Amino acid sequence: MMAFGQIPKKDWYSILGANPSASMADLKQKYQKLILMRRRERDRELETSMREKHQSAVHSATKYHPDKQSTDVPPGTVEECIQKFIEIDQAWKILGNEETKKEYDLQRHEDDLRNMGPVDAQVYLEEMSWNKDDHSYSLSCRCGGKYSVSKDEAEEVTLISCDTCSLIIELLHCS
Repeated sequence: MMAFGQIPKKDWYSILGANPSASMADLKQKYQKLILMRRRERDRELETSMREKHQSAVHSATKYHPDKQSTDVPPGTVEECIQKFIEIDQAWKILGNEETKKEYDLQRHEDDLRNMGPVDAQVYLEEMSWNKDDHSYSLSCRCGGKYSVSKDEAEEVTLISCDTCSLIIELLHCS
């Protein structure tokens, strides 16, 4: 399991220019578009940058790759490009792996819930009702709605929102 608390909070999806709902194939395509070295694109970029010296850098595939930097680029720009390359690579390492992507998505969801408001109650998983038909746990909310979480999600999430109102509970596990 990755410790996302140790990684600065970055929106890895926006780094790749993708939406959280993007498929794995879409994420891979976005990554490849940003990173892979395609000679034609590199040549076109170098040609463009020579013509437009004072214009901001062109956002194309090989711009960020450290091995493909032009020799006439100012040193600060090279460091920026290397940093961007590392950032894009890190985004792919997280989003390109089903397990780390799932964990990252859960962390994003929990962060969103935390920002919505305070936790209404702390509930042990064992206090929730088990629904064997859909393999999930549920608990009635005071508004009449319900909190529900799948068996797999219950192992990883700590916050669950009501399906009707804005209340949130914190899910606890017995040690």
